[in-house]
Amino acid sequence: MKFTEQLAAAWAKNDSLLCVGLDPDPARFPAHLQDKPDAILRFCAEIADATADLACAFKPQIAYFAARRAEDQLEALIAHIHDRHPGVPVILDAKRGDIGSTAEQYAIEAFERYRADAVTVNPYMGRDSVEPWLAYPDKGVILLCRTSNPGGSDLQFLKVGAGGTPIYELVARMVAEDWNPDGKYAGRLGLVVGATFPGEIARVRQIVGEMPLLVPGIGAQGGDIEATVNAGKTTAGSGLMINSSRAILYAGKGEDYAAAARQVALETRDAINRWR
Repeated sequence: MKFTEQLAAAWAKNDSLLCVGLDPDPARFPAHLQDKPDAILRFCAEIADATADLACAFKPQIAYFAARRAEDQLEALIAHIHDRHPGVPVILDAKRGDIGSTAEQYAIEAFERYRADAVTVNPYMGRDSVEPWLAYPDKGVILLCRTSNPGGSDLQFLKVGAGGTPIYELVARMVAEDWNPDGKYAGRLGLVVGATFPGEIARVRQIVGEMPLLVPGIGAQGGDIEATVNAGKTTAGSGLMINSSRAILYAGKGEDYAAAARQVALETRDAINRWR
């Protein structure tokens, strides 16, 4: 099953456009997990178990694992999600971007070592740096387009060419058309567009049609849910993976942290659905 087919099934089954981000920071873990050797795995797995029926995807951020030499716990976490919650795809948030031969190794890391269903990729080294990721027919490749951080405007909103087109729009059009000739990679491509820029979400949706959009920036980053959904939803009321990480992960501070995370995930899922 292609990534977007798996995603569409999760949208329908869980009635959800919510993507739960897994950014484990041990300094914020409950006291009973502090200093445990497998704390990262235990924390994230319990969050996943508590929220899986409310989510359309999980998105572990690789830096939070690698910085603490916990790559083995990331492998175990993705295996756990696949085993316990097989209908919910896992997006590895790695934002890789390098020359073709190196990209091949990064693709092996993401898709063969970690067994992610999709990965975030930086497109700014061009098409040949993206092609190795597309050698995996069932995997998703989600390319940075208009990111949620304020500094994204430094480059992504620069206007180029005679028509003065912003770079993020050029990226959206290249991914949807030039890098997807005759729909060759249909069902495998997506874009990252931040919730902090609903006007740009609407413009990207206009350019790419039904292509799925990964939308970070609600919750702790302050993106507006109503504006995000209205700008980015498809005619079918889907097409979005609206990510929330810290607001869900750290909703509780005690041993009931997973239950607290579930409650916030439920409220977020339902808030999103009000505008579909």
